[in-house]
Amino acid sequence: MKTFDVVAMGELLIDFTENGVSGQGNPVYEANPGGAPCNVLAMLQKAGRKTAFIGKVGQDIFGNRLKTVLQETGIDTRGLVTDEDARTTLAFVETLPGGDRDFSFYRNPGADMLLREDELPPELLADTRIFHFGTLSMTHEGVRSATRKAIAAAKKGGALLSFDPNLRPPLWSSLEEAREQVAYGLSNCDILKISDNEIRWFTGEDDFDRGIRRLKDSYDIPLILLSMGREGSRAYYKELRVEAPAFLQENTIETTGAGDTFGGCCLHYVLKYGLECLDEKRLAEMLTFANAAASIITTRKGALRVMPGMDEVEALLENAISSH
Repeated sequence: MKTFDVVAMGELLIDFTENGVSGQGNPVYEANPGGAPCNVLAMLQKAGRKTAFIGKVGQDIFGNRLKTVLQETGIDTRGLVTDEDARTTLAFVETLPGGDRDFSFYRNPGADMLLREDELPPELLADTRIFHFGTLSMTHEGVRSATRKAIAAAKKGGALLSFDPNLRPPLWSSLEEAREQVAYGLSNCDILKISDNEIRWFTGEDDFDRGIRRLKDSYDIPLILLSMGREGSRAYYKELRVEAPAFLQENTIETTGAGDTFGGCCLHYVLKYGLECLDEKRLAEMLTFANAAASIITTRKGALRVMPGMDEVEALLENAISSH
């Protein structure tokens, strides 16, 4: 029996999201705790799972605040290291008219880029059922080798490996380098959560089924989860392809964290049923629940602190059934 359900590694940062205009007509930004891996863990905590985070923040106002937020959320922080010299990474998020987002990162270097191999907690990596990672901890050499070492250690400990590319082009010296690191993640995961724009970028296919087939031909990934925004989501598992529609909310304000909420819910279902024991009914149940939870987070500012409770998601699903 493992102590932790999911241990995640990667970036923990502040997402500055627009929140109105000041009396002088200047944009006002709200400092929301964020970072994809911890958003995933925050959702899992709401689902009653036991989680831990591995990463690095600065010894500064934001780093101290982030550590406190993780502790409040219930995420184990023994793998969180602080750096006295580097600052906590900041991301400014602008929501564009069509609902897409534009990111400006302040990370030169950010503390999350400076995590070293010797700072990894081996006891966490050996003691988890799932290890979750992305590519923001693969953009630079030092933290990249730490990520690879963590993947190997978690694998050795018998953990399932979960990967979300979470492509952020501004953070890479070149998209070719990004492609190489995404390929590394794809060749080292059992569960892949990928978005519609990422699959187009990586495979060059506009047809998602063809894009997924290309991935399956190149990489041995048992479960691929495709998030398609307003178009819903799909799961590709063995020979199965299951699709579920999105829940569209009238009061959506921003999509930050929606993909992470979706991913966290899917990992909850993998833990519930086991990766070997999924079938069409369970996959449909998983996608429907994950889509509903993701739709709730689009009605809130930020993600990490405001993940929906299981009862909220169930209530949304019941309303949807009764209104049909």
